[in-house]
Amino acid sequence: MKGEQRRALGLGVVLLLVGAIVLTLGAGVGSTGFESLWGAWRDPVAMQIVWDIRLPRTLGAWLAGALLGLAGAVAQGLFRNPLADPYLLGSASGASLGVAAALWMFGASPASTQWVVRLGMTGAAFLGAVAAVMLTLLLARGVQQTLRLLLAGVIVGVVLGAVKDLITIASADILQAIQGFMLGSTGLVGWSACAIMGALALVCLLSGWALAPVLDGLALGESTASSLGLPVGAMRAALVAVLALATGAAVAQTGLIAFVGLAAPHLVRSAVKTTHARLIILSSAMGGLLLMSADLLARWLIAPQELPVGVLTAVLGGTYLLWLMHRRSARGGAR
Repeated sequence: MKGEQRRALGLGVVLLLVGAIVLTLGAGVGSTGFESLWGAWRDPVAMQIVWDIRLPRTLGAWLAGALLGLAGAVAQGLFRNPLADPYLLGSASGASLGVAAALWMFGASPASTQWVVRLGMTGAAFLGAVAAVMLTLLLARGVQQTLRLLLAGVIVGVVLGAVKDLITIASADILQAIQGFMLGSTGLVGWSACAIMGALALVCLLSGWALAPVLDGLALGESTASSLGLPVGAMRAALVAVLALATGAAVAQTGLIAFVGLAAPHLVRSAVKTTHARLIILSSAMGGLLLMSADLLARWLIAPQELPVGVLTAVLGGTYLLWLMHRRSARGGAR
């Protein structure tokens, strides 16, 4: 039965993903909507719109969501906390600080399509995310106490966000660029950003798959994982690197997009019980689907204008988090 549930969930995610891709590619106003999509093979202008704008944006939204979903699944398994996600642990704030520092020091632009610039921002975001997670663990004195870990993550996120704001104030030249970046958007994603996210998503996915037995062992307790002969310390450091790399890659290309990493693993777990190896893959697919859907909704709500997708995911994700916490409290009270 469990195998049938997994197959049904996988098929459902694939069907929803295909539908979301078609809708996202056709999202436009007037003759730039589905009309340009259907007539793309006959009209060079329509083909350019679809190929150079919509297709990389659609693929970029899915890749960024997949990276965040993967990061959320790793974070929740690593810290044995169902409320853990890249934003609550401060890694996203560290990644955004790294990007802001790179923009300030090198005068780069988030809209740049150059490979060197995109790689540089991704590297800066990765270093910032690693530093943020390390600082969170240092303040929390490990991962044993859930409340202390979450509080430390919130504190680190606020402090690093303030440092990022100071950098922005000190350099007025990057104010407009960083403001749009902090709101979160897939509108600036091009083929170079897709290639970088795709390559890093593959690295993170393979690494997460290989390290999944550690997450399964940690779910039974740290002593149990150690008794199984797993090198917990080294593999935990590798998982932190995967978490930071996935978060940094997504943040560097699309800006701050909240709660996708929190919601994707929960939605998968609510549908099927599975090991962390499959959970990581399914959470990646679910995260991509969620962000693609949010991007489509952000373009549709106030068309012909569009909302920053990061603002929309923050509103929807915050509501989901409150509902999730209420449900957990209600279950605890019922017991």
